[in-house]
Amino acid sequence: MSAECSSYLNADKVLVSGFSCPRTGGDARAVYCCGFQDVKYCCDDPHSFFPYEHSYMWWLSVGALVGLSIAAVVLFAFIITVCVLCYLFISTKPHSKLDTGLSLQMAGKTSC
Repeated sequence: MSAECSSYLNADKVLVSGFSCPRTGGDARAVYCCGFQDVKYCCDDPHSFFPYEHSYMWWLSVGALVGLSIAAVVLFAFIITVCVLCYLFISTKPHSKLDTGLSLQMAGKTSC
């Protein structure tokens, strides 16, 4: 069993000529043509989308999850802090108006 990978333009816009899978000197199990429009390679799994081992992707995913978790905790702590500070600001305001010592009079009226 073999597959043909057609020619393609790579990311640098260089034409890569087509080739047959498995490649000469390559893994004999890699009989499928895998990849994208700008990178193609021979692989042993027709559902493979990346030219590296799945364990690498697992560690990449774990690292991304750890980073997102830390960012979520920091954001949550920031929101809680803002809510607590707003509550303290509102609850410590005096509820009655302070007496400024000035009496209010209507303008235009004068008393003799």
